[in-house]
Amino acid sequence: MIPGDQQLVIGRYRFDSRLFVGTGKYASFEQMRSAVDASGTECVTVAVRRVDLGQAGNLLDHLDLERITLLPNTAGCYTAGDAVRTCRLAREALDCELVKLEVLADEKTLLPEPLETLAACKELVADGFVVAAYTSDDPVMALRLEEAGAAAVMPLGAPIGSGLGILNPRAIRRIKARASVPIIVDAGVGTASDVSVAFELGVDGVLLNTGIAAADDPVLMASAMQYAWKAGRAAFLAGRMAPRDEASPSSPTQGLVARS
Repeated sequence: MIPGDQQLVIGRYRFDSRLFVGTGKYASFEQMRSAVDASGTECVTVAVRRVDLGQAGNLLDHLDLERITLLPNTAGCYTAGDAVRTCRLAREALDCELVKLEVLADEKTLLPEPLETLAACKELVADGFVVAAYTSDDPVMALRLEEAGAAAVMPLGAPIGSGLGILNPRAIRRIKARASVPIIVDAGVGTASDVSVAFELGVDGVLLNTGIAAADDPVLMASAMQYAWKAGRAAFLAGRMAPRDEASPSSPTQGLVARS
């Protein structure tokens, strides 16, 4: 945690690390475990529909669940009904109320389906879940999800798995300015500088998967991501200098000895 900072609070869950990491696309469970450890994360997301939780030797056996909080997600769901069923399955299988709600519009863009997402969020909140809701970078939709009871709102930085970084920083900043719940940038982060940029906008957290797993050296990239979130968060808390249109000398000009 950054000195002088506070813990990130999502419902009843508290985190010192503001970096959330996925568990997919790694070459092996061992590589995944090493990357998760190198990232310093305290919360990892698990695609419930794509993991056989009843199979011996599944990815859960390779995570330090004494230290790591699981964040089951509804990846692969395209309707509110499917998403709600998946979350209830996760609660039964993992004894976990914290979920990442993700309802996609289509297989090509993997963009969020707003109406289905909102409907699922309302139902899950009524059922006692702590919902972190994935959405587009639309400030109005982010506000609607908060009003529906989402404990955190997760606007995308760029399309899932694209690695394009933060495409619309003004929208992310506007979402954060209007929000009363944590804002966690989710999707599209490609490298460490993208993570720093997100935190410098004032967001409360960043979730990523492919940016680490698809790197040439995932473990080293995971370590870089830990440095990046801390640097970006510290820079935001420090308060950046005001930009200037013209140059300004770094050394004071008063008291200079005139040249002969």
